[in-house]
Amino acid sequence: MRLCPRALLLPPLWLQLALPVAAGAPGAPVSAPRSLVWGPGLQAAVVLPVRYFYLQAVDAEGRNLTRSPPGQTLFRVVVKSLSSKELVRIQVPKLLDRNDGTFLVRYRLYDTVNEGLKIDVLYGDEHVAQSPYILKGPVYHEYCRCPEDPEAWQEVLSCPLEEPQIAEDFTSFPSIDLQQMLREVPKRFGEERGAVVHYTILNNHIYRRSLGKYTDFKMFSDEILLSLARKVLLPDLEFYINLGDWPLEHRKVKESPRPLAIISWCGSLDSRDIILPTYDITHSTLEAMRGVTNDLLSIQGHTGPSWINKTEKAFFRGRDSREERLQLVQLSKENPQLVDAGITGYFFFQEKEKELGKAKLMGFFDFFKYKYQVNMDGTVAAYRFPYLMLGDSLVLKQDSPYYEHFYTELQPWKHYVPVKRNLSDLLEKIQWAKDNDEEAEKIARAGQAATRELLQPHRLYCYYYSVLQKYAERQSSQPEIRDGMELVPQPDDNTSICQCLRKRSIREEL
Repeated sequence: MRLCPRALLLPPLWLQLALPVAAGAPGAPVSAPRSLVWGPGLQAAVVLPVRYFYLQAVDAEGRNLTRSPPGQTLFRVVVKSLSSKELVRIQVPKLLDRNDGTFLVRYRLYDTVNEGLKIDVLYGDEHVAQSPYILKGPVYHEYCRCPEDPEAWQEVLSCPLEEPQIAEDFTSFPSIDLQQMLREVPKRFGEERGAVVHYTILNNHIYRRSLGKYTDFKMFSDEILLSLARKVLLPDLEFYINLGDWPLEHRKVKESPRPLAIISWCGSLDSRDIILPTYDITHSTLEAMRGVTNDLLSIQGHTGPSWINKTEKAFFRGRDSREERLQLVQLSKENPQLVDAGITGYFFFQEKEKELGKAKLMGFFDFFKYKYQVNMDGTVAAYRFPYLMLGDSLVLKQDSPYYEHFYTELQPWKHYVPVKRNLSDLLEKIQWAKDNDEEAEKIARAGQAATRELLQPHRLYCYYYSVLQKYAERQSSQPEIRDGMELVPQPDDNTSICQCLRKRSIREEL
């Protein structure tokens, strides 16, 4: 059965209104026809490295289950080509049980499917909701170079009309002087210890030159720009990405000369950098089900025991990249009934290892055996924060001048519990959570739900494109391919057949 694209992408309106089954209800039976299926992986036009969609288990009376059905799940999904003559490689791993009555389905295409796909969503042998779902071809795989018109592409992905952080970032840059950037960026940020890459995008081709010695992380910026260029026609623009940890531009808006529009992965309250999603969550999205195991989707199926069965302690493991982390370990030694914290590697404070000890490494999924997670800055914002928020533990977030692209959408005491930067109120906050278990769980669930929505992989693509688009609109002159730049080639994919059936633009053929 075919539905309109937006209906497939968004959860049904009444999903939030349905009366939930009580969390303690024993074995409420699942109704296959009344259960719900939605998400971007049911649309042929949504091209992602890993396609995904969701299942909501519903009982015979139309009530959403809020706990997993007992025993091994009977939900299963089969993804195959519509044509028996068309042999394609499709990876469909086990469904991810999110332990709240919903399941996450993922699949990765290694070939383009010309005729289309058939997706059977089954509970036992019975079709779920409007299964089977037919994706009329062509259905392009990740490495197929077949860019779409930007307006159509954004509509298919249901990209937000505005992202608050992007709007805030560009208030400092009503216009961007490319000549000023060309004069100043190499001298200010690209000397011996520089970690800046200078990019130009022209006719949907990507060119770059490295400024400085520490630019190995350009592999991460290269891969997302190339991935975007395969999916959507990018605007012509010339820009600079900071590959280092710390944001760079600290000039005031009214200062002369004006601040430079540097793009970074992390922002701070005293800087003006334009923020993109971090290399960590970007790379994990591109390499999900292949080169990485911890990504924004897989984490949702590994959130540990249910809330009531989690250990009632605040948990932390990490390197010694900030002094407050050492303080946390000391608090743990003094208050082992409240905190379990340890340093797994010493680099900055090696002299403290003998005093504080060295903790064994733990798998990240095991963190969620604990009810409370302490999020501490590293050198800048802790890039584990999005993964902690996607779990179902309560996050105790240290106050910080640093932020990632989605922080502005989260609110203290609604999505997480704030902790003073010097940790002076941490024990008090842990005790509050223990004394107010129901409210603590409510905050944890609200934070998890908000982060699930904000960090969907297709939203990351929307965010990247929106930054590039707004940057291009503010350029005061035409971007150019500068001396020293080289073409960043699209990766070879000789093992897969890809015939783009969209009309190629004049821009792309130049």
